[in-house]
Amino acid sequence: MDKSELIKYWIDTSEQDYNTMLNLYKSKDYHWSLFLGHLVIEKLLKAIFVMNVDKNPPRVHDLLRLADISEIKTTEEQKDTLDLITTFNISARYPDYKRNFYKKCNQEFTSSNIEKIKELRIWLLSLIGKK
Repeated sequence: MDKSELIKYWIDTSEQDYNTMLNLYKSKDYHWSLFLGHLVIEKLLKAIFVMNVDKNPPRVHDLLRLADISEIKTTEEQKDTLDLITTFNISARYPDYKRNFYKKCNQEFTSSNIEKIKELRIWLLSLIGKK
């Protein structure tokens, strides 16, 4: 794949995950919706990495690290949000964290964080030139 095809790949798969995130939220699978929210942001960051740095994004899931190496300027609030969303990846996947995370993921907690994911998504798409 050339660079533009890779960028499109990351954007398209992020969009699919975004729709899945919303469907999981509607079905009240809150912890999985937040896990997918992490993937939405991770894939957009990887699109930006391809756009700004190199064709091969690193195999990392730390969103703040991805933003930094993708040469994105972030505010302190965005950094905090990226760090928070990164925890959704770990918490939803590993059994020792999963149970506590599952209990925390009520409608209010999930809704609030879905809004943060939506805001980051819009901002990242604007950096790519998509809206």
